[in-house]
Amino acid sequence: MNRLLLAAALSVLAGPAAAEVTSRSENGFSLTYERAVTASDAAILAAIGRPADWWSDAHTYSGSASNITLDLRPGGCWCEALPGGGVKHAEAVLVWPEQRMVRFDAPFGPLQSIGADAVLTVTWAEADDGAARTLKWSFVVTGPGAGAMADPIDGVIGQQFGRLADHLSAD
Repeated sequence: MNRLLLAAALSVLAGPAAAEVTSRSENGFSLTYERAVTASDAAILAAIGRPADWWSDAHTYSGSASNITLDLRPGGCWCEALPGGGVKHAEAVLVWPEQRMVRFDAPFGPLQSIGADAVLTVTWAEADDGAARTLKWSFVVTGPGAGAMADPIDGVIGQQFGRLADHLSAD
């Protein structure tokens, strides 16, 4: 019984503290993810700038996250190299380490094909006890028929958030 309780407690700690579709309409939706991580501010910013270290191979065009780069400065490309070309997944529009914030114009994957506007805002704040930081992603999407895509996109974006949070909490 104690093992079962311990396993349940660990699964709660390992998973997102909050992850949900926070709003949805026919032409838009918002997703929010939040989780405590053990990394420093500098390590969080550095990891955000290296999506190849934590993005899932299954959610790339090339089949390998190692083909993803991110130039973490305003106007910088979150790009993926493809044979003979590439794809721009997102563009950095705000990089503000002092405010623990990064923002991207980010119409990932199928959102590009419907002409959606998508903004991914990444923030992190020091926890009250100083031992951890709270990592938060807010993903806001608007576009024709985008609301119908909320659940599958939540699955993909939520997985990437979890992978980054795991990466930031690895020993």
